[in-house]
Amino acid sequence: MKITRIYTGPDNRSHFEDIEIPLQDGGAAGRMSALQKATGVIFRETDGSYYFDWHNAPRRQYVVILDGEVEIEIGDGSKRIFRTGDVLLAEDTTGQGHISRAVAGKPRKSLFITLD
Repeated sequence: MKITRIYTGPDNRSHFEDIEIPLQDGGAAGRMSALQKATGVIFRETDGSYYFDWHNAPRRQYVVILDGEVEIEIGDGSKRIFRTGDVLLAEDTTGQGHISRAVAGKPRKSLFITLD
């Protein structure tokens, strides 16, 4: 399963990295990853005017887009849009951080799975 990691590089800027979560045969249950430890779950809604200027992830966390879209901009100006069903691993807890913004003026629902 492919997900996107956002991390702080040696240049103190945030970067994207596409990573593969290995899945193994789980029999009748389908293909599954190894168990990943988590510390909590946060449900979040943002409205269509959402814009969060340069900021760091407050902790290591998975961000699952449940409904809607978000555009993330990183230190080199690159931008990616994440849509319903996409999973991000936010690890840029230091450095310049990233910008998050609503797409097309539409709201978004997200699930944060905290790791620290």
